[in-house]
Amino acid sequence: MELKIVDTKGKATSKSVTLSDEVFGIEPNDHAIYMDVKHYLASRRQGTHKAKERSEIAGSTRKIKKQKGTGGARAGSVKSGTRVGGGRIFGPRPRNYSFKLNTKLKRLARKSALSYKAQGENIMVLEDFNFDTPKTKDFVALMGNLKLNDQKVLLVMGAKNDNVFLSSRNLQRAKVVTADSLNTYDIMNAGKLVLAESSIEVIEKVLN
Repeated sequence: MELKIVDTKGKATSKSVTLSDEVFGIEPNDHAIYMDVKHYLASRRQGTHKAKERSEIAGSTRKIKKQKGTGGARAGSVKSGTRVGGGRIFGPRPRNYSFKLNTKLKRLARKSALSYKAQGENIMVLEDFNFDTPKTKDFVALMGNLKLNDQKVLLVMGAKNDNVFLSSRNLQRAKVVTADSLNTYDIMNAGKLVLAESSIEVIEKVLN
């Protein structure tokens, strides 16, 4: 797949780039995408939720009423989960939600996500650039030049660039990542995938 490289003004340059069919042109595997997105979201969960059970509630251990003769059910503790103010029955405990996923499956999922973007013509290749200082205004102007202000954009840089990253940080509909940290969730969550020219080589090297 061949794409024209555009400059920061949004105009096509004389240069073009060929995207590898092994990365951007495979038959997408929906289940691999599902598993990788599930793995990503599960790994982001803190798992620090905790509810007190009856043994952790502060209160008297005295038996509430006598065992027999009241006409009601037996009751032994004010801390029972069936009473107001008692502990929670089978409440949440701190746990780790992450699970293992094979590297080959993750790689297949990213290739599948990139192939979906390529099939939908939602990939744009941008020439390498930099900002002199971190300014949100400069990033908004760049998105305006690319006519992407009304879309969710994932910008993939070839290497870490603090000025570009900090310029995009306040924008809800834009995210900047490096090519070596690209993940399936971010690709599928974006409406438009903007690849910096130098990022393509890194992506193809990582996924091949």
